[in-house]
Amino acid sequence: MTTSSTLEAVLPALEALPGDLPDEQRFAPLLDAVRALLPCDATALLRLEGDTLRPLAVAGLTHDTLGRRFRLADHPRLLTLLQRRGPTRLAADCELPDPYDGLVQGRPGQLEVHDCMGCPLYVADQPWGLLTLDALDPHAFDAVDVAFLDTLGRLVAALVAVGERIGGLTQQAQREQQLARALAEEPPPLRHRELAGHSAPMRRLQQEIDTVAGTDLTVLITGETGVGKELVAQAIHARSRRARQPLITLNCAALPDNLVESELFGHVRGAFTGAVGERCGKFELADGGTLLLDEVGELPLGVQAKLLRVLQSGQLQRLGSDREHRVDVRVLAATNRDLAAEVRAGRFRADLYHRLGAYPLTVPPLRERGRDVLLLAGGFLEENRVRLGLRGLRLAADAQQALLHQPWPGNVRELEHLLARAALRALAGHTPRPRILTLHAEHLDLAPAGGAAADHEAAALPSAGTSLRQAVDDVQRRMIEQALTRHAGNWAAAARELGQDRGNLQRLARRLGLK
Repeated sequence: MTTSSTLEAVLPALEALPGDLPDEQRFAPLLDAVRALLPCDATALLRLEGDTLRPLAVAGLTHDTLGRRFRLADHPRLLTLLQRRGPTRLAADCELPDPYDGLVQGRPGQLEVHDCMGCPLYVADQPWGLLTLDALDPHAFDAVDVAFLDTLGRLVAALVAVGERIGGLTQQAQREQQLARALAEEPPPLRHRELAGHSAPMRRLQQEIDTVAGTDLTVLITGETGVGKELVAQAIHARSRRARQPLITLNCAALPDNLVESELFGHVRGAFTGAVGERCGKFELADGGTLLLDEVGELPLGVQAKLLRVLQSGQLQRLGSDREHRVDVRVLAATNRDLAAEVRAGRFRADLYHRLGAYPLTVPPLRERGRDVLLLAGGFLEENRVRLGLRGLRLAADAQQALLHQPWPGNVRELEHLLARAALRALAGHTPRPRILTLHAEHLDLAPAGGAAADHEAAALPSAGTSLRQAVDDVQRRMIEQALTRHAGNWAAAARELGQDRGNLQRLARRLGLK
């Protein structure tokens, strides 16, 4: 390998560093250069985050690899490569489990015998991550000069450091602009909470989060059930100057109306039956930090008025007390309701709606996020691989296509549960227990396009001899069951979808034998 050819291979990686790109795109030319310089079929750049390696970019591996997280305790091969300061070549028949089993493109089976090398990367003399190289030919790296690989590893580490520095400067400029408006100082660097996704809608959402995170504006997070509104709230908090303080969450739909006020503002002894002691509420717990009001549209009107006062003045009174407490809390609110419609219907205060919606954010549904579904699937598959004690858990091509063509009414939560069920179905069909488990479309048990509508039409027709009352009960029972399934058993959300009061829906469910 000549000096000129080496420079020619590395040049595109240098040119990609200044761009405002996701890690996958920023570092892809760097891995292309590695594959051009060394005879490998797959390579990956992984960043060390605590006790876990996170893939930033891969080449020759399936796209869902980027969604996986490799805990070092679960992957002794990666731990071995990371613990040695210089490049390491593992024996072709090394018995340590390979984290990329079943993930190499064009090879669905297990990597029984192959060539594997790794080079730990150091930035500012601190371990930063790992560069891995795999070749299907067990003798592919026989002629590789270890000194050349060591130099290449140093070059990769230098490029990574430059790329991170550029990305950090870009983020810092955006953060300082927002913090200047809020008269806040630059917080120390913190690890951001992760929102998986490289699609255009998710990149726009990430930009919006970066814009508002450094301020103290109240944020109203809207979106369908299961899209990840709480993750958005966590990301906003993690990127704010309050990140070292607590993020407290209150699910407004999970509490009876008579307990919501106590949960928010606290109570004193004797304030109500069962109040045997004094207790601070969520606002006081979140003092100095952030409070997330999940399902904020479920708040009773009386509590909404008291919430508005706290947002305006920062002062609250515990239930049953006349003593004022002052708190410094940033409020985030999340809902899948159309609050503007709730205001018009008289179920939500207009002044509170405008106060909460100082900066509105809408989380895109999964069906609009393209190949993000595979990225998310990778993370869920890795969790299920560990849970089931498998060496590998992968998606077949037909399963990937099935996931990409689903409308996902339940969004990310639906995807998570579906993959967990699919893994169990696939495992039950294998005897003896496999080390590498492949999920096919049949394991996902997804209805084909148009199938759901046909099934619904057929199910809507009662059998001969059924009374009108029985037919109506059957339809109501089926609709309630389906709504509860879509909303993971949340009665408030199911009631909203069905246009019913929650109490009335539960009484109907008891009559129909569902409760």
